[in-house]
Amino acid sequence: MEETISLQDLFKTIRKRLGLIALLTILAITIAGVISFLVLTPVYQTSTEILVNQSPTETGQLTNQNIQTDLQLINTYSGIIKSPVILGPVVEELNLDLSTEQLNDRITVSNADQSQIVNIAVQDEDPATAVDIANTTATIFESNIQDLMNVDNVTILSPAVLKENPSPVAPNPMLNMAIAAVVGLMLGVGIAFLLDYLDTSMKDQQDIEDVLGLPLLGIVSPIVEKAELGPDNKTTSRRRAG
Repeated sequence: MEETISLQDLFKTIRKRLGLIALLTILAITIAGVISFLVLTPVYQTSTEILVNQSPTETGQLTNQNIQTDLQLINTYSGIIKSPVILGPVVEELNLDLSTEQLNDRITVSNADQSQIVNIAVQDEDPATAVDIANTTATIFESNIQDLMNVDNVTILSPAVLKENPSPVAPNPMLNMAIAAVVGLMLGVGIAFLLDYLDTSMKDQQDIEDVLGLPLLGIVSPIVEKAELGPDNKTTSRRRAG
């Protein structure tokens, strides 16, 4: 006989194991909160912007051809900024305990579509160090690009500034705890259904009908004992069917 599970049975199982599900969910949220607030090291991010722009022509006008040339060079500039040619001097000048490969992983170079502004974002556990890396990278790139590309079209537009109370970009405790809540809830529901599946005991008449496949003809009521006083005022007991 094919066994089917109704929606009512699912809710019944969840209701029966609701305490277990709630416990696992709260436990997952607590663990995620402790790890996010006490274990993981905060990471801060800052950025500086550079402008890629050709010098005006003799007529004092920037031609469309110059602008298109700058846009085409931006992809090349993004690669040069993260190359050892630029990052090596940055490590030496700031005396960083990092290799150029490790510093490369902390720097992100991006620009909006058809924009001549390049953003250099740096992440570090120390916000002051992140500011120094961003500004030093931009400065070294601005001075070295003239020799590397024989052009003079880079200007630092907006240097990075250390804020009074910087907020870390990672970890995100609220997001981590929300994800942990979902994981804990799913784990609790899964364990609840697993325990219900492994529980083969019969608890009521419906379980007997389902297992035997036969209709239930009758139920024997439990027998209780009731104390009574006998003729000699001594206590006797009498069995009575409920």
